[in-house]
Amino acid sequence: MPVEWQPVRQSRTHELVLQSIEERVFAGELRAGDRLPPERELAPVLGVSRSALREALRVLETIGVLVAQPGRGPDAGARIVRNPDDALGRLLRLHFALGSYSLEDVLEARVVLERSSFEAAARHASPEDLDETEALIVRMGEPDVGVPEFNDLDTRFHVHIARSSGNELTSTLTSAVRESVRPLILRALELAEDWPATAAALNAEHTELLRLVRAGEGAKAADLVERHIRNLHGTLVDENSDQAREDS
Repeated sequence: MPVEWQPVRQSRTHELVLQSIEERVFAGELRAGDRLPPERELAPVLGVSRSALREALRVLETIGVLVAQPGRGPDAGARIVRNPDDALGRLLRLHFALGSYSLEDVLEARVVLERSSFEAAARHASPEDLDETEALIVRMGEPDVGVPEFNDLDTRFHVHIARSSGNELTSTLTSAVRESVRPLILRALELAEDWPATAAALNAEHTELLRLVRAGEGAKAADLVERHIRNLHGTLVDENSDQAREDS
């Protein structure tokens, strides 16, 4: 059924364009995969300038619900998508950097999310999911892996377990929270006095976490991942508290 577009009011134009598009998504008239009409058609139908329409589309692209493909032909134009992970991670990282959330807030959020993820993964993860997770651990244990790659693989390990839990929202939130502190965790790893020993200790915990998930021991996995997070992430919180006292 074709979507019926109607003009919007001219005040705060790009926000009203956003509202118009949101209303059609909420009503089920626009779904992931649908394409919006070309700018030259949609702008006059909405009664707005093409610049106001572009501004609204850029906002939607930033929050991960639209992708714009320039050019001509059947694949050109703006398309509704579902891509929340990168968008939420970017937004949370910015808000964390601006001081909207403290390290303590992020630590506690990680603990809650990942306890839930590991418990659920022990019940729902497929053997294929866990084999892919194991491949990450194997790579982390190789001697040529430097700190930046280890940090990337570590992030992927935690996010992969969250995805294998069967809860897409938990997966997205876990990814966003972990991404928000990725630079700080990287710095902490780089400052480790004995990097090989630190990497080996972290990966031993990863290996045990995976074993517990494979064995269906979700409660034990949840307890271990909390200790795992608090040991490293908690160090960042302590360092931040010490720095705050020095600055005061």
